[in-house]
Amino acid sequence: MEHASGAHRVFNQTPPLTDYNLYASDIALRSAVHRDGAGWATPQLTEAGGALGTCTNYEHARLANRFSPVLQSFNARGERIDVVEFHPSWHVLMQGIAARGYHSSPWAEAPGTGAHVARAAGYFMQAQIESGTLCPTTMTYGAIAAMRRDPSLARDWVPRLLAREYDMREVPFLGKRGGLIGMGMTEKQGGSDVRANTTRAVQSGDGSYRITGHKWFFSAPQCDAHLVLAQTETGLSCFFMPRRLPDGTLNGIYIQRLKDKLGNRSNASSEVEFLDAWASLLGEEGRGITTILEMGTFTRLDCCTGSAGMMRQAVVQALHHAQHRKAFGSLLIAQSLMQTVLADLALESEGATALSMRLARAFDSEQPSEAALRRALTSAAKFWVCKRGCELAAEAMEVLGGNGYTEELPLARIVREMPVNSIWEGSGNIMCLDVMRAFRSDATREAVLDELLIARGGHRLYDAALPRFTARIDALGKDESHARHFAQCFVTLVQAKVLLAGASDAASRAVAEAFCATRLSESGWGAVFGASQAQIDRQAILARAWDQY
Repeated sequence: MEHASGAHRVFNQTPPLTDYNLYASDIALRSAVHRDGAGWATPQLTEAGGALGTCTNYEHARLANRFSPVLQSFNARGERIDVVEFHPSWHVLMQGIAARGYHSSPWAEAPGTGAHVARAAGYFMQAQIESGTLCPTTMTYGAIAAMRRDPSLARDWVPRLLAREYDMREVPFLGKRGGLIGMGMTEKQGGSDVRANTTRAVQSGDGSYRITGHKWFFSAPQCDAHLVLAQTETGLSCFFMPRRLPDGTLNGIYIQRLKDKLGNRSNASSEVEFLDAWASLLGEEGRGITTILEMGTFTRLDCCTGSAGMMRQAVVQALHHAQHRKAFGSLLIAQSLMQTVLADLALESEGATALSMRLARAFDSEQPSEAALRRALTSAAKFWVCKRGCELAAEAMEVLGGNGYTEELPLARIVREMPVNSIWEGSGNIMCLDVMRAFRSDATREAVLDELLIARGGHRLYDAALPRFTARIDALGKDESHARHFAQCFVTLVQAKVLLAGASDAASRAVAEAFCATRLSESGWGAVFGASQAQIDRQAILARAWDQY
């Protein structure tokens, strides 16, 4: 019997936000996809947006994180099996990822077709639902870039990796219908300083290698193979290490334990030991960092895109709540200070979306200028968007109050998930130092300035910020203490450029002008979201951010 009075009468609570189309409802994403050359993908992205935004998918995401993977080291007979067991919802999510090609689709298309942009848009939407599954997804995407340069791997492995099927069976790769690739770089004593690695690789008579050592973080140990770093007589080298040997037996990879992490709980991260593990050299001996960085460049793009996707979901959850929740006699969305905060969050989200898609376009192009831009912008975007994502998610959670802090809603998971993209594939300091190194190249400087000059004349604060940034480039030296400030100036200027150049109507123009007014002032825009005193068109920004506003 339903209680209609007293404590059991529920009112002024926000209805669940499910069963909506993530693509059709995202004006900024749709605009960026068309602007950056992937308009042809609209039908498939619209279909994916509808499939991803269902109540069922949100529940799969919750369950996959509620029931973390479990390591089964031995079977009933005492045989070492090292099998990672996942909740069934993990496998459902992975099936959807594989079916949509988010692990590999651009490598099946011709260069310059916008395939990386289309895939980035899908990855962006997938991140809004569940991010742990994106770990093996992005590693496979990045690994293919390096693997296809090796003739034997290009022949025997890459075609099956391109297959849009998820095959969870514990069988040798050549008997599977699809596959995934992981990576193992860091060790106990080194972390990001992979040159300190002690794992050793010794060449065998047949040209293969035997590897002995350990990895402190071995991502997604259930994958069919991993790219790993190990020392040879020549120096640090990159190796391709399959999980199983051709005869079906396990390779010499022994999972010691699964990591107990703050977030990313649906995904299995592990510590492993290698005991005479079989591997083949990938790339040149002694040039392992160069080889692995080719993979890392793509995964850094995904760190940016995935964080931007989570930012979008956090903003949408906040806007949805504000439209339904009353406080002090009126809806939150009608209160001017709340509008200021929400509009600021929306600006940050659209800036991250536009930047991610523009960066993906640089991966689609074979032009030298785009390659030079990509060299600097990837690390800068990864640094900035991942940092801002942490702050944005916490602010969006505050909009929901105590409800946002509970596990029943996605925001708690998003807040825990955000830091991993900032840490993984190089922390903020590493990214900013890499940006400084990139700007020592004349080609990079020229490409960046050519890109920024496109929007000159678009806004007075942009025009004022451009020469200040040019002066910072000219003043770059060996002092690394201000690398973060330089990267921040660079990436916010690129975001402003993309928004200004893409402003095609009144709403997008309002966003671009507000972004410049709040982000490019010499005095900054305040220490927290909503602290800028700039006059902006809040109504236009909020209407563009959420088409149900």
